[in-house]
Amino acid sequence: MSGNFIREARTVPDPVKRHSKAVSRSDFFPRLVAMQRFAHARNFAVLKTNNSGLPSRRKLTCILDNFPTDGEVAASSILEAYGPALLDHLEVSSLPLLWNGKDDTQTAETPDFAAFVTRLKNRVLPVCGIALPVRLGSMGNGYTVFAANYLDITSEIIIDLHARSHQMMMDLLVLDERRSAPDEVLSNREIACLQLAGDGLVSEEIAGQLGLSVHTVNAYLASATVKLDSVNRIQAIAKAIRLGYIA
Repeated sequence: MSGNFIREARTVPDPVKRHSKAVSRSDFFPRLVAMQRFAHARNFAVLKTNNSGLPSRRKLTCILDNFPTDGEVAASSILEAYGPALLDHLEVSSLPLLWNGKDDTQTAETPDFAAFVTRLKNRVLPVCGIALPVRLGSMGNGYTVFAANYLDITSEIIIDLHARSHQMMMDLLVLDERRSAPDEVLSNREIACLQLAGDGLVSEEIAGQLGLSVHTVNAYLASATVKLDSVNRIQAIAKAIRLGYIA
């Protein structure tokens, strides 16, 4: 079910249209607030894993949230209460996690999706909540979390929120890569060579199409690979796609 759920979630379009590329993480707040309202939640948090490949060094960090600084609960409270369980779940499943709060009325319910969610330990925090896993590889794993005094979430809402969570995490990954990219931009020739290489052409074919020598094509590709801080041509093409240089 986990794999089918993700495939279904990814087919749901994000109703929050992005008219321009995000230039900072604060640009994601309107999208998160819209998701929060859609879930009828009170607060949100975006949790992201670090890049360590060692299980003993893995951890979740909150990168965005709107919990009040003087409130009874904060994003850090969720990490303290459920951090290890969230990390373990992220390794094996993409299905949502729910928990109930300390008070009997603080419940997170999903009557038509109950068979496909995992329950965390209840009565730990003064809020109930839902955590939606996002698994995009080592650089883009994490959760979007919504907390409230009461949640009644249908399967349709969960699928929609999960799809938007995936898109947002991908956009955050692109933003982080763009911010860490070298200041030196790619030249038009480097972009053209990368685009054709990405289309599957070898250096001889690229040279023929662009009217260049094979040596010059390889020089452009090598230069682009260095600028993109990549170890080989394949990685450079993948990074150029993520950064929007080529399609």
